[in-house]
Amino acid sequence: MTALPQLSVVVPVFNERDNVAPLVHEITAALRGRAPGDGGAFEIVYIDDRSRDDTLAVLRQLQAEVPELRVLHHERQSGQSTAIRNGVKAARGAWIATLDGDGQNDPADIPKLLAERARSPDAVKLFAGWRVQRQDSGSKRWASKWANAIRARMLRDDTPDTGCGIKLFEREAFLDLPYFDHMHRYLPALMQRAGWTTVSVPVNHRHRTSGVSKYNNLNRALVGLRDLRGVAWLIARSRRTAVREL
Repeated sequence: MTALPQLSVVVPVFNERDNVAPLVHEITAALRGRAPGDGGAFEIVYIDDRSRDDTLAVLRQLQAEVPELRVLHHERQSGQSTAIRNGVKAARGAWIATLDGDGQNDPADIPKLLAERARSPDAVKLFAGWRVQRQDSGSKRWASKWANAIRARMLRDDTPDTGCGIKLFEREAFLDLPYFDHMHRYLPALMQRAGWTTVSVPVNHRHRTSGVSKYNNLNRALVGLRDLRGVAWLIARSRRTAVREL
């Protein structure tokens, strides 16, 4: 009987056909024999956000050689946050590791996040990657620096890098968060709003070797300002209390 995975690696992709196979093989190399749970079982859940290239075909071919790989496909393009949420909903692991599908996150950092979890208290439900040496263009780094500064001032989430795609979090805690488009960029603030603790962990960051970025700085800024106001409103309206059964 196959052991139920304790860890699910969730990877959203859109038009990343050349990055799929290298990243899948890196994930298996990083986790086979090192994942938590019975026998180190893990799974990889790719969510294809209705790619226009042959990303889906490449994934289907890889399933024949990578037994840990599962493939989901959006019938309508819905964005990264929806892809992540659908992947988490389909995942069987109690803990979720996420990676961007462009290969800039290093799967070798997943064991590092797992080790951090092992020595942390149960109240920590999110371990967020922190790209201390970003390998992006100067304009992208500059935009992220200002966006992080504004976000930190408004949300006070004590997180230096919320845009990093590599994260480790508890599945149940994630699915209890309010869902909205672009929510994946505000996971530390949302987890803290729910009463949990978050930790930032320095991780590797790599140059993109294939394909092109799906975002530009102006789009990020316009969407980000609206989302920031929304998340700040959610935090202000939050009410929490301990509950005990009598």
